[in-house]
Amino acid sequence: MAKGKVYEPANVRNVALIGHGGSGKTSFAEAALYTAGATNRLGKIEDGTTLSDYHPDEIERQISINTTMLYADWQNNKLNILDTPGYPDFIGEVKSGLSVADNALIFLKAAEGIEVGTEIDWQFTEEYNTPSVIIINKVDNEHAKTDEVFQAARNRFSVDVTQLQFPVSEGHTFDSVVDLIKMKLLKYTKDGNGKPDVQDIPADLQEQADKLRTELIEKIAESDEALLDKFLEEGELSDDEFIAGLKKAYIERKIFPVFYISSVHNVGVSAVLDFLTSVAPSPVERGPLKVTHTDKNEEIDLEADPAKSPVLFIYKTISEPHVGELSFFRLFSGTLRSGMDIINQSNGTTERMSQIYVMNGKNRAEVSELKAGDIAAVVKLKNTHTNDTLAAKALPVKVKEIEFPEPIITVALEPRNKGEEEKIGEGLQSLHAEDPTFVVNFDAELSQTTINGQGELHLDVIVKRLKERFGVEVDLTKPRIPFRETIKKKARVQGKYKKQSGGRGQYGDVWIALEPLERGGDFEFVDAIVGGVVPGKFVPAVEKGIRETMKQGVIAGYPVVDVKATLDDGSHHPVDSSEMAFKVAGSMAFKKSFLEANPVLLEPIYNIEVRVPEDDMGDVMGDISSRRGKIQGMDSEGAFQVVRAKVPLAELHKYSTALRSITGGRGIHRQSFSHYEEVPHEIAQKIIEEAKREKEEEV
Repeated sequence: MAKGKVYEPANVRNVALIGHGGSGKTSFAEAALYTAGATNRLGKIEDGTTLSDYHPDEIERQISINTTMLYADWQNNKLNILDTPGYPDFIGEVKSGLSVADNALIFLKAAEGIEVGTEIDWQFTEEYNTPSVIIINKVDNEHAKTDEVFQAARNRFSVDVTQLQFPVSEGHTFDSVVDLIKMKLLKYTKDGNGKPDVQDIPADLQEQADKLRTELIEKIAESDEALLDKFLEEGELSDDEFIAGLKKAYIERKIFPVFYISSVHNVGVSAVLDFLTSVAPSPVERGPLKVTHTDKNEEIDLEADPAKSPVLFIYKTISEPHVGELSFFRLFSGTLRSGMDIINQSNGTTERMSQIYVMNGKNRAEVSELKAGDIAAVVKLKNTHTNDTLAAKALPVKVKEIEFPEPIITVALEPRNKGEEEKIGEGLQSLHAEDPTFVVNFDAELSQTTINGQGELHLDVIVKRLKERFGVEVDLTKPRIPFRETIKKKARVQGKYKKQSGGRGQYGDVWIALEPLERGGDFEFVDAIVGGVVPGKFVPAVEKGIRETMKQGVIAGYPVVDVKATLDDGSHHPVDSSEMAFKVAGSMAFKKSFLEANPVLLEPIYNIEVRVPEDDMGDVMGDISSRRGKIQGMDSEGAFQVVRAKVPLAELHKYSTALRSITGGRGIHRQSFSHYEEVPHEIAQKIIEEAKREKEEEV
């Protein structure tokens, strides 16, 4: 591709490659770029030579961790290819890629078929209403079962999953497909050059080809009333009607085309590229984007028109060595030129578009301008992060933000060296700005910093980046559990504080009646003093003493919840009574009455939803039970089972890792807080004893 070439919106195709880990997305990207002449060699994942997986941690682990931007020219159209990770820990990268793509290629393995990661990615395409192609990859695998995988896709995803070609053979002999658009056989050589020999369909395959072509035409006709009338009258469609009907049905998600390839051997890849340029929609054909006009606070349509004011959306931010912060964006409207000033609609700051790059992995090519619909990167924006919209003053609009998934793993973080807390904090905030699925929290109650993410590998990568980029090291430990203390019965006791030390003494005397409230009732204080036995000016001090004690806890040092304290009697001294004395008396009475009211520990219970293949159900349910979990229900979703359960947070540490181990990487889960529940007595005793030991050690 000529350096700096500017493409019109009609000649741009934005494509996200999505699918479960190991389904061949990166190898496909490599083959596509090689076939299109954007690179002169076929890189290999195992050699660390692909354009897409260029970060050291990707090369080391031989998996994609980031969504990588790539591009190639095919038939005078620019293909922007977003290669997304397949590992569940980096699911946020998939959403960010799909947020700016007009097309999705969903990769399935010809042997394994639909996997859990594929299921989630399919749901994302539904969320974004993205026209989607099914790529059945690795057809050269000796265990390939393409018919089964095709039927599974049709059963699980949609009856509109439709073959645009079929493989002549599968396994080691796979080198040819029958193309149902061209009605030709495409035969590829084993040298991986990607250019097929176009032949007539052999006689022994003609009947199958005719049958599938008729099914395809019927499917296209059914998607459009005018075409259906024509087809019913004449029994056929013209070539132009066929392509136009296919394009319309594909854009409206009424057809999900299926292709068969081997990306490693570059078989079938060129046919996918042909489809992308001849059928898949450009940003113009995809239609306008719904955005919010910030001044009018109303939704408007934003079209991919280069003549309009520029509007761009930051879908990803990364920090590159020797470059600095790179903000990846899609230009949804207008024409963007280097040196242009544009306003961040999230914070009102003005940003200068200094250098604009199109990227092939880490390889950058500077462009002087970019037109609507295209994807690129810009360096050194000062106050702009992922999910921000930049727009000209004349068109103040905001693109809908990406809704990233909630974290599913939490670990505590401790600095390895003292005095580096501030540096660590800055580094963590910078990494969060790059990756919003990584969340940092400081829990003042537990005096603990926690980091939260999508899995153990996700957090390992974060910690490694923290060391490499910011020069600080941390240790990860099991997070403390935010237990709570409460009571189960009523108690009424006296708290009397009397101190004489020469001169004026201290005197405070109260009776406190304590009783439990319903779960979630928090705290209620009642002043039931009659006759001024405790003067009104001292009552707030009593409440303050109780509240401070509640924060510190009584039996194990955790906050007290769901109690009602009634101040109903007491006495005072005209000289020695003071606010301090009544505060201490209130605290004393609360502690004593709490201990007499059958105190218990409460623990946070979480909802978990686990999606697993059916044959792993028994093991997964057994594991949930061993974690003191209670199964709430089960649903069937195709070949997968969804188990809903409530499990104590204390038992969920690194659950995502355990689940992957049990299911061979095929199980995933989501979790969210549900409620607090009483800790079983034996476990509570251990927690209380441990708290006492820690307190003694502190002293």
